[in-house]
Amino acid sequence: KKKKKKKKKKKKKKKKEEKKKEIKLKFNKTMAQHFRDEFFQIPIVTRVLTSSCILTTLAVQLNIVSPLLLIYHPHLVIKGEVWRLFTSFLFFGYIGISFFFNIIFLYRFCRKLEESSFAGKTADFLVMLLFGSSITLIIATFFVNLLFLGDALTTMIVYVWSRRNPYVRYTFFGLFNFQAPYLPWILVLLSILFNGSLVGDLVGIAVGHIYYFLMDVFPNKPGGFQILKTPHFMKLLFDGPQNDPNYAPLPEDRPGGFDWGDGRPLGQQ
Repeated sequence: KKKKKKKKKKKKKKKKEEKKKEIKLKFNKTMAQHFRDEFFQIPIVTRVLTSSCILTTLAVQLNIVSPLLLIYHPHLVIKGEVWRLFTSFLFFGYIGISFFFNIIFLYRFCRKLEESSFAGKTADFLVMLLFGSSITLIIATFFVNLLFLGDALTTMIVYVWSRRNPYVRYTFFGLFNFQAPYLPWILVLLSILFNGSLVGDLVGIAVGHIYYFLMDVFPNKPGGFQILKTPHFMKLLFDGPQNDPNYAPLPEDRPGGFDWGDGRPLGQQ
């Protein structure tokens, strides 16, 4: 009898352990599925840009890549190290308070722009980022010595969003409220506190203002026109075929098919 009782207890323990394992597996699967769903709900440009910044920082943190290989240096780019044109925008420094602030601001306002001003306009959003990156590279080449350009790009994104949402009230960690146009200058103050440098953020504000003026101010002035236009091939590639307002569908493609006329009631000639 004692042996039978022991066997029963062992079986119960095994069943409990198996149930616990099943519950853990189900929980892990649901969490992984939830994370996957949330990740792919992020707009494509924000998702790729933020992920690239995080992966680049992790690679440097784990000593897989040296930060010296990521910096922007015009002479090295001319010698063939073209990747520096891109990697210099992806590294915000080693993991710390400054890194987390930059990633949070980049993700938040990049997503806000992509889901509001650029909703359904992925190609236009990419053109904005390419324009901002190009102007930043020109400034870093000829006017200012900047090795990492991620701060400038983040501040540019924040600046464009703040100018397009001037009446939005923003709360800074519950400490004080201010209107959106002051947000880029808050970033400048944070950079002084954490990095002791404000050059990158000032460059970002300047580049953001250039884009804002070209896209939102100048075209609305008398005689103004849109200078910065998205190439057609980019719209086809990222946004799909656009509906032509002048397109007249064939009769068989119209709702209801061919126009057969009004007809006559039955029994009438």
